[in-house]
This record gives sequence, C-alpha cells and structure tokens, in this order.
Amino acid sequence: MTFFDREAELDALEAAYASQEAEYFVVYGRRRIGKTALLKEFCTDRPHIYYLAAQESEQRQREKFVEQIAAHVDERPPRITDWEDALAYLSEVLADERLIVVIDEFPYLMEENDSLPSYLQAFIDEQLSETDSMLVLCGSSVSTMESEVLGHESPLYGRRTGQIDLQPFSFQDARDVITYGFEDAVRSFSVTGGTAMYLTQFDYSQSVAENIQQQILSSTAMLYNEPEFLLRTELRSPARYLSILEAIATGHTTPNEIAGATGVGSGPLSKYLQTLRRLRLISRETPVTASAKQSKRSRYIVADEFLRFWFRFVEPNRSSIEEAPEIVYEGTIEPRLPDYVSSTFEDICEEAIWEAIRQGEVDPYSDLGRWWYGGQEIDIVGLAPSDDRILFGECKWTTEPVGYGLVNSLTEKATDVRWGPSDRTERFALFSRSGFVDGLAEDVDENWLLFGPDELDQLM
Repeated sequence: MTFFDREAELDALEAAYASQEAEYFVVYGRRRIGKTALLKEFCTDRPHIYYLAAQESEQRQREKFVEQIAAHVDERPPRITDWEDALAYLSEVLADERLIVVIDEFPYLMEENDSLPSYLQAFIDEQLSETDSMLVLCGSSVSTMESEVLGHESPLYGRRTGQIDLQPFSFQDARDVITYGFEDAVRSFSVTGGTAMYLTQFDYSQSVAENIQQQILSSTAMLYNEPEFLLRTELRSPARYLSILEAIATGHTTPNEIAGATGVGSGPLSKYLQTLRRLRLISRETPVTASAKQSKRSRYIVADEFLRFWFRFVEPNRSSIEEAPEIVYEGTIEPRLPDYVSSTFEDICEEAIWEAIRQGEVDPYSDLGRWWYGGQEIDIVGLAPSDDRILFGECKWTTEPVGYGLVNSLTEKATDVRWGPSDRTERFALFSRSGFVDGLAEDVDENWLLFGPDELDQLM
C-alpha cells in the first residue's frame, strides 16, 4: 500500500531518532488508521527489529520475539524462560548496535501477562537508558495503551520521550489520496472517511458509484464485512453493539431514542455507549455553547464515516445486497446519498473554517461546533469569548444555488443563541455546494463570508 502524508508524525519520530540518545516512544490509535504503515515507513533504511504480536500463548509470544532478535543478528535463538530473559537478550544486542525496536500490538502481550510493563520499566531504566537505541510500543487498543502504558498507574508512566495518538486523515489531508474533483471528493470521503485502510481501498480512476458497488457492496470485498470483523476483534459479544451503531447511524442519536430503537435498557445502554466511545467508534456531542460535562442535550454520532455509511446502507439491506447489489445501489443508496453526504459536508466546512483561521482569512475562534435547542439548529457556531465575538454558519449540499432565504433564516436563528453580552459581535458564513444566486455576494455586508465549491477547494 502506498504511504501517504503523516509528515508531522514522521518528523516527530525522526527527531527522536536524531537525538542520539535512548528514546522510548508510544504510538497508538484505532485499527486501520495507519500505525503500522507509519512505523514501517519510519524504519525503512534504518537498522531495526520489528515484532508484531499476536493473540497467542505467552510462551509462543516470547519465542517469536526472541526469534526476531536472533534473526537480526543472524544467530540461533537462545533458550529463554521469561520476559526478563527475553529483554536481557535484547539488551545484549543493543549494547553492540544502535537499533529501532518496534513492538506492534503490544496489548496482545499484556493480555497474556499483565506484568510486562514492569519488566519493560526495568529494561528502560537499566538497559535501554545506557544506549542510543529507540523502543517503540504500538497498539490499537486505545484504552489499554492510555491506561496500562501511558496512565498514572502504569509502571511505564513518565518514561516515554514522546507519543503519537494517530488520528484519521482530515479531508484536507485525504485530498492527497482522493484524486477526484471537489464534489466527488466530498462524496467519496463521506463513504470512506479518513481511515487510511478504507481510503486506499477505492480506485480513484473509477467513479464513486463504481467504487461503492465494487469495494463495499460486493460480498467478496474486504469492506463488505469490515465492521463486523472490527467489532469481533475488539468485543466478545458484538451483537448489541452492532444494533446500537445501526440505531445511531440511522438517526436515533439521543439515549432515549437509542434505547427505544434497540430495546436496550438505560442502565446497560450507558455501559455499551461508554465502550463504543472508548473504542472511538462513536462520539458524544453537545451544543457548542453548552458545558460538555453538564449539558443534558447530548447526542451521539458514529465517529467514522465508513461505519456510518455501512450501518446506514449496508447492514439494513444485507439480504438484498447478496441478491442484487446494483438494484440496492440504484434504488436505495443513490437517491439518499445527497442527504447522507450533507452531514459530512458540514464537518468539511468546519474544517475549512479552521484552515481559514490558520491562513488569517477569518478571525480566530476558540471553539467551533454545532448548536441546537428545541427545533432550531445551526450547522456551525464559532465562539471567541475574549472578544465577545460569535460566528454563525450554514452548509448546504444542494443542487440549487443558495439564495436570500438562507441569509434571512440564519439571521433569525442567531437571535435564539444565548451566548455572550447583548452587544456581542456577530459574523456569518454560508457554504454551498452549488454556489450562490446572482447578486447575493454584493448585497450582504462585510460581516458575511460566502464559500462556494471553488473557494472551498482552493482553501482546502
């Protein structure tokens, strides 16, 4: 698979390696996000030992680890009885050669021996510290990495010299991969999201429709069963989680709505939602003007675009897809795709505001997000408390140019947002897939920003 971007992350790893001192780095993030690709790119042309852990017995894990070390120095693996022996063997090799040592999927090792961080603590303090080598622990179980490797209670706490919490590609970063024009790029990103593995499954010489049918709706395609595989890897009993994700993806976003759609009681549901948040498969939203901890107006969203697409269109139509995928696409997916894409377009527009702030084209805001109250909702609201300034933005993924009606409705809705003093400074932004009606740009004042497809494409 071609390696894309991740320049900041590579720079951080390379700066650590260039220190000529002992380094202990932690890399973690969701599955399929590109951690292994990043580390393999970093290790290219540098002397290294790369060990990928698996869900095996502790003895077999140690044997394979030692075999990787022995293979690097071209000698027979020694007999070892515990992890202390294995790490002592590694320290002998590091005494003679500067190496990068990567232990990938480290949580699998901890499943078999939760004392391993203590062994590594002693190794880092007593052996690695006397070398100029680099140890990298990598894992897909975010909760394990954050608690058992980075957490205050971990024996390894405070010893890392750096860490990377690898995130999905933003739309802007994904444009290096997605070679479509702007509109099709938005459509494509709304299906794959920024997860590296999903992005690179699409063939961008084909249309979005062809990619959806061949890479997702085909029973032989990797993405066809991907969410089930992902949940089975992370959870012992994924059925309830599958139903909760489907409920959220199909518009049941509050705890009461999710409980009603799934039949899961409020007590157990809370634990399921916490687990899905811990796995970074869903996220909890509150209105941008409300306290995230105290607000009762929370709702949940599927945090990954591909999972949102799969649970919206694939899971409810599995039987039909098995029989006639083309008909499912033409009759069910294609007509509903514009409405589906509009949610992703809102996120891309928010990303565009942040980029415009970085470029100095828009006044800075400390927070951006959605706002809703009762039946009213505004796609983007930006807050600048130090300046008593607020931004209101609406995003339209429609085939018709945006006109004066949206200007009037957004102005009216802005009065319902209770934030800041009565003399606050108000700014407005409109984002449109199909541009704006003639004369609108000239008729609005300097407090309004208009972003059509060309402006968005250039900005991103």
